[in-house]
Amino acid sequence: MTSQLTRRGFMKVSAQSAAAGAALWGTSTAWAGANDRVRVAVIGIRGMGQSHIKSYQALPNVDVAALCDVDENLFAERVENLFVKKGLRKPKLYTDIRKLLEDKSIDAVSIVTPNHWHALAAIWSIQAGKHVSVEKPCCHNVFEGRKLVEAARKYNVIVQDGAEQRSNPCARSAEKFLREGGLGEVYLSRGLCYKWRNTIGTKPNAPVPKGVHYDLWLGPAPKRPFNPNRFHYNWHWNWDYGNGDMGNQGIHEMDIARWLLGVKLPTRVCAMGGHFMFDDDQNTPNTLMAMFEFPNPDGAGDKKKILQFETRHWISNREDIMWMKTDKQAYAGYMTSADNTIGNLVYGSKGYMAKTVNDWQTYMGQKREPGPKGGGLGNHYANYIDAIRDGDPKTFNKSIEEGFYTCALVHLGNISYRLGRSLDFDPVAMKFKHDDEANAMLTREYRKPFVVPDKV
Repeated sequence: MTSQLTRRGFMKVSAQSAAAGAALWGTSTAWAGANDRVRVAVIGIRGMGQSHIKSYQALPNVDVAALCDVDENLFAERVENLFVKKGLRKPKLYTDIRKLLEDKSIDAVSIVTPNHWHALAAIWSIQAGKHVSVEKPCCHNVFEGRKLVEAARKYNVIVQDGAEQRSNPCARSAEKFLREGGLGEVYLSRGLCYKWRNTIGTKPNAPVPKGVHYDLWLGPAPKRPFNPNRFHYNWHWNWDYGNGDMGNQGIHEMDIARWLLGVKLPTRVCAMGGHFMFDDDQNTPNTLMAMFEFPNPDGAGDKKKILQFETRHWISNREDIMWMKTDKQAYAGYMTSADNTIGNLVYGSKGYMAKTVNDWQTYMGQKREPGPKGGGLGNHYANYIDAIRDGDPKTFNKSIEEGFYTCALVHLGNISYRLGRSLDFDPVAMKFKHDDEANAMLTREYRKPFVVPDKV
């Protein structure tokens, strides 16, 4: 995944990175130490933020040295349960990411904020000379993703995208099998995100809770009154902050669908769906079907490939035996349960492949006889830390570029859905063809001073 550098070589890379960001943020001297200890700050400590904290704490010579969150109410419990009770040194606490990034003792950050903060937090951190791991989706729109990729190329720091399945032997072996022709010509890839999600109901606007820095929480998003249905977790279902379930759970399956199909950006996109059954505060779809068309000059027939993505929120079938349980006690695999079917199907001229997070299985020929299979989980957090110690940013940071391509599919599909029509896309210019209305949705108006810069 990464090429090797000597420690002296890494020190040189880190010094170059810090110098590049010094004009805005100052420099970091943490790597002047004699050991390989990495000091990480976790930004966003609710929900998945706790998983990040625990995962870094489990790694050798890694300190979770700081926590940052706009909700001060979370600090006491997190510090007590995740640090004090474990006999670990208490972390520094910040509510403003800008103050955190001035801390010269922090080597790396892990960004676990709502989606609308991901790209800006990552770009600011990169400019500060910090190594960055940013949760999926790495951007809230296409413009932000392009700027994030530019920043990752410009500054010599490690930048990791949150597509965790790329760290798994399961996904890697599946991609290798397909790339080497195991299924013949691969022409169709599907992402499945069937998660049982109930209504969020309706809630009135309310006073900002004590201890919540709401202006910081809004960040780049438009100024709106506080509402609990636009705050913790339910922000996922509001366009100002989230990207619906295709950009939440679904982006993992979108990434695998794109990777296994061997494509980057599409030439056509069409999406339709709706917010069915519930009259509530959600404004993203809970059922969505998106289709993407890609050129395939080496293929037979119409010289194209298709990626199909589906989000379903309620009653659904399983699609393949991979998601079946033989009995109530049978091991079902990660993200497979009585409620959920999360994974991928890939179709080729020799057969098809079904994939969960843990495992993949092929079915070959017209009789669909079981064929080659694989599996295995990796450690995404360890890969990030290993890259900081030994990685070459120019090689490793292809991670964030791949993450952006996947995010772009999510954003293009959502734009097609919101406009209610098919769209033609230029993958080189990264713009829609002859469609000013659609192109305007590739970015957003940013609320100062929380502006994603045009020049990084």
